[in-house]
Amino acid sequence: MAPIRRCGEACQLAVGHGTPWRAVKLAAVVGTLLTVINQWEAITTDTPINWLKVVLTYCVPYLVSTYTSVSKDLHLRREAQAVELVVYEENRDAGVRQGWE
Repeated sequence: MAPIRRCGEACQLAVGHGTPWRAVKLAAVVGTLLTVINQWEAITTDTPINWLKVVLTYCVPYLVSTYTSVSKDLHLRREAQAVELVVYEENRDAGVRQGWE
């Protein structure tokens, strides 16, 4: 598959097919847990919260979840295309043997 076509397909998967919603849910849970761990002193004392770190703490699990989902979907599509090709070739070969073509 051409890299540009594959990139376009990956982008479509990243913004559709439920991927963003699943990634947001995961980022909310993991990001909150990591924020509490990483910013515990700021939460429990007068130390200021580092808001850049908080934002990144939510972005990282979102991006990892999105990447994982897109990778899985692309892999499954490639496998399905390979199976379709094998079935097509087997049917074509069977047709040739029986004189269909």
